[in-house]
Amino acid sequence: MKTITYCLASSLAVSLGLVSLTPTLVHANPDPNTMVNQFEATGGKFEGFRRSGAKGICATGEFIGSAEGRKISTASAFSGKPIPVVVRFSVGGANPKAADNTKTQRNLALQFNLPKNEVWQMGNISAPVFGSATPDQLMGRLQSTQPDPTTKVADPVKVKAFADANPEVLIQGRYFASQPVPASYAATNYWGVHGFGLSNAKKEKVWGKWIFEPVGGVQTLTDEEAKAKGPNFLFDDLRQRVAAGNAAFNFNLEVAQAGDTLTNATVPLPEGRKKITLGVLKIVAVAPDGSGPCLNITFDPNIMPVGVEGAADPMLRARTAPYAISLGRRIVEGSKQQ
Repeated sequence: MKTITYCLASSLAVSLGLVSLTPTLVHANPDPNTMVNQFEATGGKFEGFRRSGAKGICATGEFIGSAEGRKISTASAFSGKPIPVVVRFSVGGANPKAADNTKTQRNLALQFNLPKNEVWQMGNISAPVFGSATPDQLMGRLQSTQPDPTTKVADPVKVKAFADANPEVLIQGRYFASQPVPASYAATNYWGVHGFGLSNAKKEKVWGKWIFEPVGGVQTLTDEEAKAKGPNFLFDDLRQRVAAGNAAFNFNLEVAQAGDTLTNATVPLPEGRKKITLGVLKIVAVAPDGSGPCLNITFDPNIMPVGVEGAADPMLRARTAPYAISLGRRIVEGSKQQ
């Protein structure tokens, strides 16, 4: 497993060539235990479940890398040979009984099991942006939306005050509110949201943000259709689509241009950026219940193979420790996800 070494934003910007990074300030990350505690205080504590993306299901897939992927990265994922992938689909939030028929986040977490014991993990979401730019801002947002112990709801004055001072935290929610309910886990887009660089044997680098797009196209529901589906349709729908061979995604890299921001996950790349198809991920099986190989994987996006690296995004860097703490807690409690 490769340990990722991050360079300073200035040296990284030099290596980008045409692509420039917005300057990144150094942030003192909140204590990771405190961060996980705050997730529990705000979203609720459900023992054994993930503190985010609690309602989920394991699947397995197969990835075939493209010739274009091999041109821009030495990563063994793009060899063109079948790569086994552990997959987890989930609904956003800490509630294991979250409704499937609402305008909320969907997640596609992946672990590529590569040759020579290399691993590549990802956490992709159904929005082109994350809900905060820095760990400090995430902590502040969670604190502002924590339910009052008496009223059981967040104080609207605190919520508004924080959002007014940090307007970035509203971008993701507005995106979800503007979109129809996804018809399926297998029929919606999933973005990596952070900036990543791919490098080839010549040390040439291509930077951008990736997106997994369903081969069969995006499919959505009207409000009436979503209501009729009910709160628990996604798992069975996924099983049916996989059994019929209708669950596959193009793994595309949106290539960054000069002036694009790669160090702030609340800022998407502009529309119309060139896309490079790095390969196709096919979902081949779905767990029959809450078990499966994904149950105790953290899906830490800082775990990358040789040939891939992350941008100097403080939100990306800060994921590793809280993920590990959350995993430790749910293992002690008895891991579950349904």
